[in-house]
Amino acid sequence: MISVKVIILSKKYGNCRSFNLGIWSGAILSVCLACLIGVPAAAYITYLKLADDSESHLLEPEIRQIWVQQLQEQERFVAQAREEADSKLAALTLRVAELQAKLVRIDALGERLTSMAKLDNGEFDFSQPPALGGPEMEVSGDSFAPPEFTQAIDELSQQIENRQHQLQTLEALLANRKLENDVFIAGRPITKGWMSSRFGRRTDPFTGKIAMHGGVDFAGKEGSDIIAVAAGVVTWSGERSGYGLMVEVNHGKGFTTRYAHNKENLVKVGDVVKKGQIIALMGTTGRSTGHHVHFEVYKNGRAVDPSSYIHRASR
Repeated sequence: MISVKVIILSKKYGNCRSFNLGIWSGAILSVCLACLIGVPAAAYITYLKLADDSESHLLEPEIRQIWVQQLQEQERFVAQAREEADSKLAALTLRVAELQAKLVRIDALGERLTSMAKLDNGEFDFSQPPALGGPEMEVSGDSFAPPEFTQAIDELSQQIENRQHQLQTLEALLANRKLENDVFIAGRPITKGWMSSRFGRRTDPFTGKIAMHGGVDFAGKEGSDIIAVAAGVVTWSGERSGYGLMVEVNHGKGFTTRYAHNKENLVKVGDVVKKGQIIALMGTTGRSTGHHVHFEVYKNGRAVDPSSYIHRASR
C-alpha cells in the first residue's frame, strides 16, 4: 500500500516529528500546499509583469514627447509673464518720471508766483514738503483699503495736472497785473536829486520872458542815473532840437514820456525797457543851464503836468 510520510521540523526546539498519510490524504495535502505556494508566486509574477509593462509604457517616445511639449509650453508662459512684468515696470517707471518732471515744473512755477506776488521769503517754500500735523484720531467704520497702485498713480497725475492748470491761470493773472503795474506811470525819473522847475508858465532862463514849460526839471550831479517811470518801448534816442540828448519811451494806451539834456543815452530805438531801468545819465546838453533832466509826460499827443504822475503811488 502506497503511503505519504510527512516530517515536521521544529525550529525552536531542534527536533522533528513524522507521521504517515494514506494515498488520498497525501494527494489532498499536496494540492493544498501547491495552492498556498502557487498563488503568491503567481501574484508576484503578475506584479513583475505589470511593472515591466508600466515602465515600458512610460518610456514610450510618444509619452516623452508630450512631457517635453508641456515643459516647453510652461517655459514660454513663464517667459511671457516675465516680459509682461518688465513691460509694466518700465511703463510705471516712465509714468513716475513724468510725474517728477511735472512736480519740478510746478515748483518752478510756484517760485515764480512767489516772486511775482512779492511774498515774504519762506512764506511759501516749494523746496520743502508742506507742514502737516494734529492729534491722532480714530475713525469708526470699515478699515481702510488701499487703492490699486496704478489707480493711485493715475489719480495723483490728475491732481498734479489740475494744480498745474490752476497755477498757470494764477500766473497769467499775476502777469497781467504786473504788466499793468509796469506800464502804470508813477514816480520820479531820478534816483537822486531835487525838482528845480515845475510844469506851466515860468520865466524863460535864456530870454527872461514868460514862456510855457512843458515838463518838470530835476537837478542833480553830472552822470546821475535817469530811470524809466514805466515799462515801454524806446521810440527816440539821440539829439533833438532844444532837448539835447533825449530818450522817448512809448508806454501804450496813449502815454509817452521824454527824458532830455542827457549826458549819455544808454538805450536805443526799439529797446524794451522795464520800470525803474536806467536809460540815461544826467547831463546838460541842449538848451540847459546846468546838470538836470527835463521830464515830460504826453497823453494822446498832448503834454500834461507830470506832477500828478510823479506823486501818485505805484500800484
